[in-house]
Amino acid sequence: MKQLVRGWAGFCLLTLMVGASMAAPVGPPRAAAVRATADTRPNVVVVMLDDFSMDLVQTMRSVQKMRKAGASYPHSFVTDSLCCVSRSSFFTGQYPHQTGVRTNTSNQGQSGLGGWPAYLANGNPGRAFNVRLQESGYTTGFVGKFLNEYEWSPGRALPPVVPGWSTFNTVFGSAYDGWDFASTSVTDGKLRLVQHDAPPASASDSAKDKAYAGTVIGDLAMEFLTANEAAAAPYFLEVALYAPHNRTQPEGHYADDALFPPMFRDRTGDRSCGRVACRKLTAADLPGFGDPAKDNRPRTAGGKRARAWNTGRPLSRALAVRDLRDRARMSQSADRLISRILRTVGPDTYVVLTSDNGFHLGQNGLGRGKGTAYDTDVRVPLLVTGPGVVPGQRREVTSNIDLAPTFEELAGLSPAAYRSGLSLVPTFTQPALVRQSYAFLEHTQQTLTGGDPDAAFTGSELDRIPSYTAVRSRLALLVRLDLDPRAKRTSWGYEYYSYRKDRWERRNAFASPKRKPEVDLLMAKLAAFDTCRETGAQPLAEACRGVRR
Repeated sequence: MKQLVRGWAGFCLLTLMVGASMAAPVGPPRAAAVRATADTRPNVVVVMLDDFSMDLVQTMRSVQKMRKAGASYPHSFVTDSLCCVSRSSFFTGQYPHQTGVRTNTSNQGQSGLGGWPAYLANGNPGRAFNVRLQESGYTTGFVGKFLNEYEWSPGRALPPVVPGWSTFNTVFGSAYDGWDFASTSVTDGKLRLVQHDAPPASASDSAKDKAYAGTVIGDLAMEFLTANEAAAAPYFLEVALYAPHNRTQPEGHYADDALFPPMFRDRTGDRSCGRVACRKLTAADLPGFGDPAKDNRPRTAGGKRARAWNTGRPLSRALAVRDLRDRARMSQSADRLISRILRTVGPDTYVVLTSDNGFHLGQNGLGRGKGTAYDTDVRVPLLVTGPGVVPGQRREVTSNIDLAPTFEELAGLSPAAYRSGLSLVPTFTQPALVRQSYAFLEHTQQTLTGGDPDAAFTGSELDRIPSYTAVRSRLALLVRLDLDPRAKRTSWGYEYYSYRKDRWERRNAFASPKRKPEVDLLMAKLAAFDTCRETGAQPLAEACRGVRR
């Protein structure tokens, strides 16, 4: 392995079941954790968007509401801009080198590098924060997209039950296309399958919208909230939407489906894009669009030009604008659900909004997709509302690994010793507090596994992005790339960008004498991060806890 230093809208209920094949079956918390009196700890709802990029923030009314009412973290990043890798870090509060999940897929279980097989094989289900929350007395719920390759299809056995969830309504990957998918429930520790058939093409738009993946996920989420809002035990709920991820099949479920398929109610009209009129969403909303890739070419440690990796054809302006508008339309179903959640929860509930990664549409001479260390791909929204949260922006540099310890602290727990993240709870009441100024990123080249679900529309772009380790601050990015795609060879190249003047990666300034002090500082940060090689449940060394300061 290459290391990184280096029918109809109704439901057809099937009675297929599988026994729980993992430890800690889903069910009520252990008796020792059940309280005789009402628990006053707060509830938590997390909304996880899929491939939601910062250019879409302006289109969502719920985001603006959360910004005004709570904390926003403009310097929020993910450990890797790939779905499964990022979500594994979210659940465990650990970097990819700790989780062992480095890619979206596992090459049908052969590579050991990615997807659900890698998540399971490396013991991550038992280390996920929801396990500890459930054991401490929380009612835990999951609704929506889980992890790549945690899947079911007709004729295939159901996957094992995931520990730590009182309610587990995962919605399988056929929901990428919007319609005709299956989900799960759990009864007596066993998975139960629910098939959500798509209405025929002749059905009304409203009937189709009732069967849309976002609607089904939203209904399941509201069902959980209704059942638990007045309960004695506190609850934790993750709502993992598929919006605004592209469909994965070459043809849409319905003849007029876009690549990014929105609900039918959001397909027409200038205001179908939300707060911003569709006609006003242009390439100008994509910082770095049209910038040539040649001045981003990596440099060797000595400053010479290294092999260029971004050699594909950039996305055309017409396609970029079309996709941007369709992604905005697709986001509106999520926007309405978030607003609905905010209206439903009580004053003792924290609501967190974020995304698993960003998405690029032609910026920096790229096509469409994710996987780079660039701002388009690794910076994600992070907003928090709830009791005691002081409104305003935070300067803290955050990573998605910080959320697991945050949830543990809210639950009155000490974060597990193997968490690499730092709880954000102190920043809820202290907007000026800055304890972390850096975030680290790890990426493994997808060619080592192949079969990514986005391949039909991203082509070979994701395969071209090299393995890298990177460090990001508020105003700079340093990327160390392995430009040799072979598993046991390395060839280092570097990219450095300052964001003091530009909002995107205009020119690789790694070899600039003027930038040498900043480059040297970030190189030292990378060297320190390289020494942090704990894996699995190994406690984090104290030096590694301070590497982000």
